[in-house]
Amino acid sequence: MIINIPENSDFSIHNIPFGIFSTVDRTPRAGIAIGDHILDLAAVAELDVFDFNTAVLEKDTLNDFIALGKSITKKVRVDIQHWLKDDDSVLAGKPELFVPQSKANMHMPVAIGDYTDFYSSIEHATNVGKMFRDPENALLPNWKHIPVGYHGRASSIVVSGESIHRPKGQVLPKDASSPVFQASARLDFELEMGFITGKSTEVGESIATNDAEDYIFGMVLLNDWSARDIQKWEYVPLGPFLAKNFASHISPWVVTLEAFEPFRVSGPQQEPKVLPYLEYEGQKNYDIQLKVGITPEGSDEKTVCHSNFKYMYWNMVQQLAHHTINGCNINVGDLYGSGTISGKDENSYGSMLELAWMGTKPIKMNDGTERKFINDGDTVTMRGYSEKDGVRVGFGEVSAKILPAK
Repeated sequence: MIINIPENSDFSIHNIPFGIFSTVDRTPRAGIAIGDHILDLAAVAELDVFDFNTAVLEKDTLNDFIALGKSITKKVRVDIQHWLKDDDSVLAGKPELFVPQSKANMHMPVAIGDYTDFYSSIEHATNVGKMFRDPENALLPNWKHIPVGYHGRASSIVVSGESIHRPKGQVLPKDASSPVFQASARLDFELEMGFITGKSTEVGESIATNDAEDYIFGMVLLNDWSARDIQKWEYVPLGPFLAKNFASHISPWVVTLEAFEPFRVSGPQQEPKVLPYLEYEGQKNYDIQLKVGITPEGSDEKTVCHSNFKYMYWNMVQQLAHHTINGCNINVGDLYGSGTISGKDENSYGSMLELAWMGTKPIKMNDGTERKFINDGDTVTMRGYSEKDGVRVGFGEVSAKILPAK
């Protein structure tokens, strides 16, 4: 092996995720995470080993590289894997091609033109329905027929490590008849996965479930922040708005769909039967272990959630097929959120709204304080990886600190 990879690293030889990094002497460019290092793809390109226009590797987003198509991006990934394993390859004896991750700054991996957030966990949707509607009829009539979603705000999606300020907005206090303007008192995280499209379509085109994976380049971890008190007041009748669009965080490394091939699993049984355009063949869910930790300022991290992407009722190919069935066009770099990922057990719920059950079951931190929602100074960190038969593929983390409202 050209470079040492620590045991249990998310960035194993089986992964080869793509991202954008910079250092004090390297402008933002494409790289691959391998162990604790980054392989500088722009520097590798100078060895004249690629058969495409390598100027795309010097860009500050991956969009143009992804747009080359999977025939090229998959070959780059496979070639890198072979070169890293071969002590006599083009990478041998060239330490300048590698940068320690600790000395690099990570940037947004793609320029996101559009962002759609789905609502595809039946456990999460049921929990929310029990809290805010009739517990006996928690799911709305359409939920088992369509992958419900809404269009979010792409401009406020930021990369892991960037702190954000607590949002402000209108809130309706308990037993009040008029709203007040204040900083959100119920700031929440939402544990999600996001996928990024790698091909564009024209207005009027639709993508079939059988073809959808050809359009999905890879995945990221996604923290879709939510201001629950603002959301409760504003969401009727048109759904999420200011409670959702102040910020969302993604992990900096995009893990390709190909890296998760060994971790395919069957999804939940869908009843009633879906309409023909939502039918699919094969295993389209993925066994990706997820967890969330909260670190109060000056204290240690407390893990509050263990969940798994395999729980999702609606899968990615169904989401993309439904998104485009009306002729909605998509573009390279668009981001699609899974919706909060919750399981059946209480410790697998993917939001504080559920974990603390609307504040009725506060969670104790390691410093003795309690959390119903997220406090100023708290850092929320999400991690995700798959592991099977000695093969581990992961995302690293998406992490962010909450600052007081401006």
